Amino acid sequence: MNLRTLKLCAPIAVGVIVMPNTANAVNEKALENANANAKILRCATPHPSAKEALLREEHFKSLRMSKKGKPGGGNEYQPRPNGSVTIDVYMHVITDTNGSGALSTGEINAQISVLNDAYRNTPFKFNLVYTNYVANNAWYNVGYNSAAEREMKAALRQGDASDLNIYAANIGDGLLGWATFPSSYSSDPLDDGVVMLNESFPGGSAAPYNEGDTGTHEVGHWLGLYHTFQGGCNGSGDYVADTPAEKSPAYGCPVGRDSCTKGKNADGLDPIFNFMDYTDDSCMDEFTLGQSVRADEQSFVYRNL
Repeated sequence: MNLRTLKLCAPIAVGVIVMPNTANAVNEKALENANANAKILRCATPHPSAKEALLREEHFKSLRMSKKGKPGGGNEYQPRPNGSVTIDVYMHVITDTNGSGALSTGEINAQISVLNDAYRNTPFKFNLVYTNYVANNAWYNVGYNSAAEREMKAALRQGDASDLNIYAANIGDGLLGWATFPSSYSSDPLDDGVVMLNESFPGGSAAPYNEGDTGTHEVGHWLGLYHTFQGGCNGSGDYVADTPAEKSPAYGCPVGRDSCTKGKNADGLDPIFNFMDYTDDSCMDEFTLGQSVRADEQSFVYRNL
């Protein structure tokens, strides 16, 4: 794959990193996507509008209030202990008919290790229970929201809402990956899961996104987290109080960046080290407590985890 044209990611709602030369950026969107490291779209998860996000949040809150058996009992949700929720992982490795893209057992285990390390301060741990290899040329270059994606998932998906299906392929449209949100499962259960570029696994060729944190980022969406720059400097942002507001995605590792000086939750530097931003894998190293609690609640309400 030509990394000059590689894009990074896409959930059912998905996000983006592109690397045009900033000198050629002619509008706000282009400037926001200017990445000095590579021409890559990190995540193709569309951002909901402020109104859409609010409606989703109201629906989530109504379900949360009515959910039986809240952890800790009583009326208030009590976050679960770190490492107390095991997520079974079904890994689907898509190759072409020549065998290109066949990830090794070591590479797959390394990706699971990256997930467990990244989520070590959350309730979640990941257990690989199934791996299959499927040779299919159309699926090997699968594109976001394509007929090939629908066919692939309909044929391969395992388990229920609580089970994480990961599809690794040489995905099309220059993307690194995409994922579905928990709230989407009930309306389209076969679509549920994470799709990842095979070369974004640890040791792959998609530098600077080849340490496995595309998986960390996409699983964050699968657990209910928005990008840290959701909503920009205004409104409720990503609905997490301890991630400072961020005007636009951050790329590379711009230490000291502060893109929001006014607005709700503007205090603090941009969360460039957060797994839900767009910085290089080597820059990402944290989820906040607030993100952990939100993912815990979202997965409990929508995924029965």
